[in-house]
Amino acid sequence: MAIVHLKTDDFEEAIKSENPILVDFWAPWCGPCRMLAPVLEEVNTTLGDNVTIGKVNVDEEPELAAKYGVLSIPTMIVFEKGEATNRLVGLRSASDITPLLVK
Repeated sequence: MAIVHLKTDDFEEAIKSENPILVDFWAPWCGPCRMLAPVLEEVNTTLGDNVTIGKVNVDEEPELAAKYGVLSIPTMIVFEKGEATNRLVGLRSASDITPLLVK
């Protein structure tokens, strides 16, 4: 499944998915955020349709970042059936991220 770019209008519906969804809060000017992008592509390719990877641009959606307490980027939050279950802050490897999405 392709990585999806989430906006306020579709965010709540997206995180209620039956499959886990990892949401990356990022910004285009953030160096570590740009370095994380290929890592998330790798996770997405590895896990395929079993998970969803979403991205929220904090410059375009500051209310979502505030709602979920995102104080630094990149911040990744894993949601399962609408509930936040895990959070990672900073640049991480695929081996750090993948176990949070596979049960």
